[in-house]
Amino acid sequence: MAVVNASFAFLAAHSSHVVQLADFDENKVTPGLIGFVVFAAIGGACWLLMKSMNKQFKKIDFEEGGAADGGDTTDE
Repeated sequence: MAVVNASFAFLAAHSSHVVQLADFDENKVTPGLIGFVVFAAIGGACWLLMKSMNKQFKKIDFEEGGAADGGDTTDE
C-alpha cells in the first residue's frame, strides 16, 4: 500500500508539468470506462436473453384454430 501511495504522491507532485492539449473542465462528469463496461454488459445480457427467448418460442407447438378446446372457433 505504501508503494501505491508513494507513486500517487510522485504523480501528484509532477502533474503540473503535463502539457494540456485541450481545455479541461473539472466539473464535467463522464461515464468513462466503467460506464462503457456496464453498458456493454447490459447489452450482452439482453442479447443472450433474446436468444434464449427465441429458442424457447421455437419449442412451442402452436396450432391455430383452437385444437385444444374442440376446434370450434366461430364467433357468435
